Amino acid sequence: MRKLKNSIHILLNWEYWNMNIVYFPIFFYWIYLSIKARSIGFFNASNPRIINGGFALESKKEIYDLIPKQYYPETLYFKPNQKLETIINAIEKANIQFPFIIKPDMGLQGLRVEKIHSWNELSTYLQKTDYDFLVQECITHPLEIGLFYYRMPNENKGKITGIVYKDFLILKGNGTNTIEELIEQNPRFALQLDTLKSKYGKVLDTILPQDEELNLVPFGNHVRGSKFTDVSHWINEKLTETFNDVCFQIPDFYFGRLDIMFQSREDLEEGKNFSIIELNGAGSEPTHIYDPKHSIFFAWKEIIKHYDILYKISSFNHKKGHSYLNIKQSRQLVADNSKLTKHLKSIS
Repeated sequence: MRKLKNSIHILLNWEYWNMNIVYFPIFFYWIYLSIKARSIGFFNASNPRIINGGFALESKKEIYDLIPKQYYPETLYFKPNQKLETIINAIEKANIQFPFIIKPDMGLQGLRVEKIHSWNELSTYLQKTDYDFLVQECITHPLEIGLFYYRMPNENKGKITGIVYKDFLILKGNGTNTIEELIEQNPRFALQLDTLKSKYGKVLDTILPQDEELNLVPFGNHVRGSKFTDVSHWINEKLTETFNDVCFQIPDFYFGRLDIMFQSREDLEEGKNFSIIELNGAGSEPTHIYDPKHSIFFAWKEIIKHYDILYKISSFNHKKGHSYLNIKQSRQLVADNSKLTKHLKSIS
């Protein structure tokens, strides 16, 4: 019965549809832009300092290195063959406390992103880690948004085109139902039940006390169950000025989405008490489209609008000498990204 309810919920809410279905009509527009650019890999020139412009297979560590250090959490980079003792010593030396975040250096869809609470948890996580990875300070600001920003390379002022607010997968206890039962009561959460069972096991059989809250996925990821709400009405001159100043300090960054944790909307506008959790480049989605109130037609319109911007920026940079990917390179990028996705899913 649960699977039937989930299937109906997915069918009636496009935000859960397979991405190949959502993007199929957009594919033809991408071909149109590719013909104009004379390259299917025109995105490569959008953010020249980021591998593939940030479309796929970019290194998160290399992106963090471009951002002024005061704007992002303390972050350490490790190779998969490093000894546990070496990793622990580096974490302690950097004064990164429990809990901390661990994630692939090349990752997507929140796969293999976890909060680590002990050295035993770290050791267990590393047993399946055959890729470069990051250990990152856990930011305690309670709120999270995705802010989409772009700037034409010949201009000094950019624009914010959309903001999405992220509600985490948080349960509130009633003193009667088990955690699993509470999950099943919310269609959005119920879609995550199999994954949560794998992660939490028998913990889901416990009863959550009255009014006690439990954050099952402590970061804002749509694939992992977060609800996305379009708060683009937050965009104003002050916020634009603040993040134009921030983004102007990131060399050759012209197009992408900043995932930001922050204390309050007022602090965000003032440019204080916030942290950039991730910066995504040419492959960024305008994630405010996933607000349940928006139709698939709104989503297509927004995606096309942002692809137009991506094309214009890439075209401008190409004329300045930055290269596009050729067909062979583009096909290899797609193949390698698909391979990475399948691998991370297989070990998640």
